Amino acid sequence: MWAIAMFDLPVKKKIERRYATQFRKHLLAKGFTMLQFSIYAKFCSSRDSARSVINSIKATLPPRGHVRIALLTDKQFGDMYVFTGQKQIEGTERKNEKPPEQLMLF
Repeated sequence: MWAIAMFDLPVKKKIERRYATQFRKHLLAKGFTMLQFSIYAKFCSSRDSARSVINSIKATLPPRGHVRIALLTDKQFGDMYVFTGQKQIEGTERKNEKPPEQLMLF
């Protein structure tokens, strides 16, 4: 399961930029990877793990702005199409993101 965090945060004032930076750093510290500027993703091994991640994000929400979290199955995430550049030549779209790095326990 993948947790996708999407957000629009105000950044006009210095304090707002600080809140936005702290929020992004929190996402990275929790193991999220940036997909786009305001879209971050994290692989969660179960729905309970995803709920824990959501609660962590909820506890660190900036005072203003909008944050959404979507949960996708691994198959749904894998079926995502990624396009880069303005003009696409047929067959050049990138399907599937890199799989998450596996945690090794000894």
